[in-house]
Amino acid sequence: MSKDALLQPYQLKHLTLKNRIMTTSHEPAYPENGMPTERYRAYHEARAKAGVALAMTAGSAAVSRDSPPVFNNILAYKDEVVPWMRALSDACHEHGCAVMIQLTHLGRRTGWNKGDWLPSLAPSHSREPAHRAFPKMMEDFDIVRIIEDYADAAERMQAAGLDGIELQAYGHLIDQFYSPFTNDWSAPYGGSLENRMRFGFEVLDAIRKRVGDEFVIGVRYTADEAEEGGITPEEGLKIAHALKASGQVDFLNVIRGRIHTDPAMTDVIPVQGMRSAPHLDFAGTVRAETGMPTFHAARIPDVATARHAVTSGLLDMVGMTRAHMADPLIVTKIMEGREDDIRPCVGATYCLDRIYQAGEALCIHNAATGRELSMPHEIVPSDSPKKVVIVGAGPAGLEAARVAAERGHNVTVFEAASEAGGQIRLTAQNKRRAEMIGIIDWRMAQCAARDVQFRFNTYAEAQDVLGLAPDVVIIATGGLPEVTVLEAGNELAVTGWDIIAGDAKPGENVLIFDDAGDHTGLMAAEVITAAGGHVEIMTRDRSFAPEVMGMNLVPYMRSLQEKDAVFTVGRTLKSLSRRGNRLLAQIGTDYSRYVSDSEYDQVIVNQGTLPLDELYFSLKPQASNFGEIDHEVLIGGEGKLFPQRNPEGGFVLYRIGDAVSSRNTHAAVYDALRHGICW
Repeated sequence: MSKDALLQPYQLKHLTLKNRIMTTSHEPAYPENGMPTERYRAYHEARAKAGVALAMTAGSAAVSRDSPPVFNNILAYKDEVVPWMRALSDACHEHGCAVMIQLTHLGRRTGWNKGDWLPSLAPSHSREPAHRAFPKMMEDFDIVRIIEDYADAAERMQAAGLDGIELQAYGHLIDQFYSPFTNDWSAPYGGSLENRMRFGFEVLDAIRKRVGDEFVIGVRYTADEAEEGGITPEEGLKIAHALKASGQVDFLNVIRGRIHTDPAMTDVIPVQGMRSAPHLDFAGTVRAETGMPTFHAARIPDVATARHAVTSGLLDMVGMTRAHMADPLIVTKIMEGREDDIRPCVGATYCLDRIYQAGEALCIHNAATGRELSMPHEIVPSDSPKKVVIVGAGPAGLEAARVAAERGHNVTVFEAASEAGGQIRLTAQNKRRAEMIGIIDWRMAQCAARDVQFRFNTYAEAQDVLGLAPDVVIIATGGLPEVTVLEAGNELAVTGWDIIAGDAKPGENVLIFDDAGDHTGLMAAEVITAAGGHVEIMTRDRSFAPEVMGMNLVPYMRSLQEKDAVFTVGRTLKSLSRRGNRLLAQIGTDYSRYVSDSEYDQVIVNQGTLPLDELYFSLKPQASNFGEIDHEVLIGGEGKLFPQRNPEGGFVLYRIGDAVSSRNTHAAVYDALRHGICW
């Protein structure tokens, strides 16, 4: 028996959890028509198989029709959800993993113009800034109906074979009653804390009458809204004691903060550059004060922090949700003494930002997450080892090298720079985003363990590649900034890369024309303002930096709004010319023929990258496939990837990442993974 605190079992009521690690409730937005179908099941089963003790499914499964999901959530108000949840729970139970689901009514945290077009509801008319809809203030019959909806949904989950449920009470309807910010009712549901808790207790009572005493019920709740006028820590503890005293609640899952805006959400669920586990000690206080089984998750990205949470008595079960998106095999690797082998969560929060923009949760550097039906988390060795040459050691090239080496191929990587990393190494120069280098460091360690040969400081030519007599050649040379987008004066502009790398000194009055809308423009703006300069960030779009997305935008805004930075939308930079020792910028708009002039002492153009593809095209005529890829095979993840078009060709050739087109890190890693498993 292991003495590791994380691997000790935990008794929750009648339920024995085999260790102390769980994935907390989250919605990866994989359902189909509100149902957790095969993809959803495969995602949770992969983590159950690898050793997670408790899978808390569905960040906010909707219990009522007037709680339409803000993204692709499970619809717990439909009877047809039962067989799908049964299949998921059965699959996880086969691996000794308990399964629960989070149930909620979103209240004001949704919109009226979706689903059945019913008005959103809340205990006040106050609009939530994040979702913008003005709710109907609930009437007594709404309360009665929704309480029954909660009970119906819980009964469905019990019928599906789940081990329990968790009620969501932070930012959603139950908490909207709890919080003075969002409850304008008078008695019996408003005013005093006792009255504000009444709705939540009536929900619990109704559920218990349906599911009985043995079914596990927990509450994930805001114990401190961390804002004047809201729920205080003292009130949070009173709520916890009341929940315990009710005898209806089996565990607490502690949240600190609010989620009504992007900045508030980011303080609850921190991103890279923010402190790890910022609310862990507070959750420990709730546990110490109440003696209740206590769960918690808020940027607990590594095993050491998780182990501290349990050994210090702060938590009973520790949530490592984003960490398990990066590496579902965490528990297996702990048990096998391979903690150094765990793929790190770098805090990029690509996962959450995507779902909050109506996408699906994907990990920035594990392309198999969410694609368990077609992409492997563990690479299967090839039956026919090959000699593989890769050109480029950025995220695409390193992932290709890792996958090829795990498949048993002989791998050589050429890299023009003195060290690996590509654009990631440039990104990591920003101290707040320094964790991104974990994407590179982990892959370099994986490659070193599998004897991948690196040739740094080597700008590979065709003869260098062909001299190794390869069977497979992978071009992952990336791209360089596009610098030809203006009608005139392109040579007068510098790129965001120049500023970030320190190759160009920041000016005092700077225009950043950010037509790409990614991190580069905002990172350059931070460098300029930190040096004391004024910066204007301009975009032709109706909003700036759309590729950065909500939660990742927060640290940039907090940094730039404290300094001399302004944002201009709906404008486009047309041309540059010199006027003395300054630059004259001609500025137009896509909406009209309006043109104006402004002077700056430095202009930065951020327009993505163009592929570095000269080597690819020089090798293409000699490749057996002429560089062609079978898309059907590529998407399906099996079979022969390379059409044989050239009988005289001695190797197969393809290119990945920005060597194809300007995209992002996830696209580069996904390219490498799905190409690599097909030969």
